[in-house]
Amino acid sequence: MSQSSSVAPLTSGRASVFAALGDGTRLALVTRLAEGRPISISQLTAGSNLTRQAITKHLRVLQTVGIVRSVRSGRENRFELNPQSIAEAKGYLQFVSEQWDQALGRLKDFVEG
Repeated sequence: MSQSSSVAPLTSGRASVFAALGDGTRLALVTRLAEGRPISISQLTAGSNLTRQAITKHLRVLQTVGIVRSVRSGRENRFELNPQSIAEAKGYLQFVSEQWDQALGRLKDFVEG
């Protein structure tokens, strides 16, 4: 199996997750949600200069790529982090890190050998 074909399954769908996390506002929302409890849009908006509509837009992007999920609580939706998607992203970053370590090891062997 070629190296590019072995990487393909791991990269499928990952670009959209990293693109979503590449926005500072969405990354800040993920940080807030990492506290471990579902949070309402009103709570996420408090202390922010963003409107509820802006927060909602960012949450929908995160929800679309699977980073957060909506949980109904009475009349309102609360959002929580989806730990599975974060674990998958972390696993992919670990895979890439190992690939770089191997490549640097080969380069070192070539230069020193």
